Amino acid sequence: MSHTATAPANAEKRYTVHRSDLPLSCPTPEMALWNSHPRVYLPIEDEPNCEAACPYCGSVFVLAD
Repeated sequence: MSHTATAPANAEKRYTVHRSDLPLSCPTPEMALWNSHPRVYLPIEDEPNCEAACPYCGSVFVLAD
């Protein structure tokens, strides 16, 4: 399977994600990895407020549904 990243890595600081995007990782599969940090998986569905912050870049992910 060939997948080309189209979004720059960590271009924003707040991202809205959906359950269909799980498991959640930062950077996401849509982001280019060459200029980012190592991929880390974020257990957003286990968070009481449905938000998770990346420990590397500080991006905040919010689960919308």
